[in-house]
Amino acid sequence: MVITNPILQLKKVSISYTPGKNAVEEVSADIAEKKITAIMGPSGCGKSTLLRAINRMHELYPDIKTTGEILLNGKNILKTNPMEVRRMAGMVFQRPNPFPTMSIYDNVIAGYKLNGISLPKQEKDQLVEESLKNVGLWNEVKDSLFKKGTFLSGGQQQRLCIARALSLKPKVLLMDEPTSALDPMATNRIEELLLDLKNEFTILIVTHNMSQAARISDYSMFMDLGHLIEYDETQKMFTNPSDKRTEEYLTGQFG
Repeated sequence: MVITNPILQLKKVSISYTPGKNAVEEVSADIAEKKITAIMGPSGCGKSTLLRAINRMHELYPDIKTTGEILLNGKNILKTNPMEVRRMAGMVFQRPNPFPTMSIYDNVIAGYKLNGISLPKQEKDQLVEESLKNVGLWNEVKDSLFKKGTFLSGGQQQRLCIARALSLKPKVLLMDEPTSALDPMATNRIEELLLDLKNEFTILIVTHNMSQAARISDYSMFMDLGHLIEYDETQKMFTNPSDKRTEEYLTGQFG
């Protein structure tokens, strides 16, 4: 799969939770800028593990070992300060997780506080407004900015979490099954939002929902047992997969 001028490059990335047994096995892939790339596969295939490595989340657990190279704009993020990496690669999780003690306003700019970056009030106000407008939430919450984020609906909370990730102006947005805890209407809102956001951001989304991958992604990766089995343009993979295992997975005959 040839991508010209990739923003992100995975080079023989392996990840193990226990010595001698890899959960991800030598995955190599180039990720296109300002496109949506879906990572699919059965439960336990290593897709979330791979996504989290890009954000250096595994370092929060001493036993997890990552080898290979992950290059963001040509710079190996495995050898970069983790705080800097987490600013460049924003993460959105499966369940909406606004900080419960913080207001909507403070949730949006939480990344700056956590990184010890102080901003003038005018700049903070501007960032909050811009980030909430980016996720289509501004008009819904502009009169309640100093209320807790937890009073919002599930779909609104997830959009708040996306706004929090976007406020740091990341190069890449990493999303780990961001709609699996949401109802169909909220899911639809998030999918429409992602299609808008790819004009500005590169998005990697882990999804177990094949129809979601088909609807919103430009490229798809199919993983099984820690290996990258196939990686191609989504339309091509869904209509004419090159590997039998991909075909079996997409037609529900897998496993």
